[in-house]
Amino acid sequence: MGAVAAVRRDIQVPVTEPGNPTARLRVDNVSLRYDTPSGGVFTALDSVSLEVPDQQFAVIVGPSGCGKSSLLYLTAGLAEPSSGEIYVGGQRVDGPGADRGMVFQSYTLFPWLTVRQNIEFGLKRKGMPASERKEVVDFYLNEVGLTPFADNYPKQLSGGMMQRVAIARALANDPQILLMDEPFGALDSQTRMQMQKLLLRIWEHSKKTVVFVTHDIDEAILLGDRVYVMGARPGRIKQTLDVPIQRPRDLDMVMDHQFIDMKRQILGLLHDELEDAH
Repeated sequence: MGAVAAVRRDIQVPVTEPGNPTARLRVDNVSLRYDTPSGGVFTALDSVSLEVPDQQFAVIVGPSGCGKSSLLYLTAGLAEPSSGEIYVGGQRVDGPGADRGMVFQSYTLFPWLTVRQNIEFGLKRKGMPASERKEVVDFYLNEVGLTPFADNYPKQLSGGMMQRVAIARALANDPQILLMDEPFGALDSQTRMQMQKLLLRIWEHSKKTVVFVTHDIDEAILLGDRVYVMGARPGRIKQTLDVPIQRPRDLDMVMDHQFIDMKRQILGLLHDELEDAH
C-alpha cells in the first residue's frame, strides 16, 4: 500500500484561505447568477456559506432546482461563482484540479478503455511508474469488488458496476475531497442500496472528505455525518443538521427511531419550502 499512500496532488492556486484552517472545504458567501433571455437576472445560489471538516461525509439535500448540483460544480471548478469564494484544503478554487475528485450521475467512463485503464487514467497522466499504478489500481479494484472485471470494457458492465469504476477512478487519484452528484440516482432501488452499502464500507476504510448531493432523504441520513438542507429560489442553506446515529451503519438503521425522527424533520423543512413556493 506504499504507492497508494504516496499518491499526491500539486496545488496550482497559491491563494491561502483566511478562515478556519481545519475545514477541508469552506464555501464563503457564494452566489451564482445568470442573465435570462428576457434581459433579467436569475439567482441560482444566494450567499451560500458552509464548512466541511476533514474526514466528514457531508450531504446536500433539497428540492429540484435548488442549486445543489450547481454548488458542487462550483466546488469542482467547472464553473465560477458570481460572487464569494470557495477554498479546498486552504487553497482558493480557481478552476478544476486534482485535489478534487468528481463522480457524476451519468456514467463518465472512457468506453475505449478497460476497467483497469479507466481507473489508472489519472495516475498515468501524472507520470506514476507502471508498478506503482498497478498497486494502486489493484487496491481500488478490490475495494469496489471489480477485480474479476479488470479487463472488461464499460459496455460489458451494469450501471452499478460502471459507477463502482467511477468511484474507484476518483479515489485512486487521492483527492483531498470527493464530490458526488447524485451518483446513484439512475440506478434501480436494489442496485442503489447495494451501492450505498458499498460506499459506506469504502468511506469507513478511507475516511475521505465527501460532499454528496442527493434528493433522497433516506440516502442523505444513511450516508451523512451532516446534512445541509437547501431551499430554492434562490438556492440557500435553509438548515444544517447533524446526523445523531453512530457509525458504522447498515441499511437496517432506516427503522431506527432516530432515523425516522430526522427524516420527519427534513420532510417538514422541504414541505415548508414547497408551500412557500406556491
